[in-house]
Formats: sequence, C-alpha cells, structure tokens
Amino acid sequence: MAADTEVMGVPVATIDDRTEHADADLFVRISDVAPNGHSTNVTDGYLRLRDAGGATTIELDAVAHRFATGHRIRLIVAGGAFPLYAINPGTGEIPTTATVRVANRHTVSLAGTRVDLPVVGAR
Repeated sequence: MAADTEVMGVPVATIDDRTEHADADLFVRISDVAPNGHSTNVTDGYLRLRDAGGATTIELDAVAHRFATGHRIRLIVAGGAFPLYAINPGTGEIPTTATVRVANRHTVSLAGTRVDLPVVGAR
C-alpha cells in the first residue's frame, strides 16, 4: 500500500470461477501481508454452490481494518475451508450422509474477478 488505507464495512468479491461439477464450494479470504511476509487474516466469505460455473458474488464478513503503508492485500480463493466448513461431496448429497465424494477442479479467470473494498473516505 502506498499509504495507510482504512476499510470499514462489507467487502464483496466477484469470482469468475468454472468447475468440473456443478455442486461446489467457494471460499474467499482477504489477508494483510506485512513487508516481512507475516500474514494476518482480515475477513472471509464462503458459499456452497448448487449450480456453479461463472461469476459468483460473495459478501465477506464485515470488517474494520487499516492496511498500513508498505503492506499488501492478499486474496485467497479456494474450493473449500475444512474444518471451518464441512467437506462438499460434490455430488449434491448432504455432506453428513454422503457415501461418495468427487474431486472438483476450479479454474478462476482473473479477468472476470474483482474485489470491492469499502475504503473509508473513498469516492
């Protein structure tokens, strides 16, 4: 960051994500990365998708955080977050009773992906 940047409110991520199977999970996390490489989780969001494929909008948890000068913002996009959320079997079955699991490959297009941060004082 070129200057201290305050974020307050609900960040929204739009992820252009294609999957092999329509039943998929999408997990997004924003982290604050210090110049020495130390990373601090700031906020995250999660969706269980039943018809995955294409741009998906995820509201992350509300946040009040200051990214200091010299820090970086890291965006993590993943197909799950076990054990925080139950493993999605990828078959449409209920996770607690599913008898079969299938792997699901995600392909994220950076051109169609964006994050809107509620920056204090931004116009």
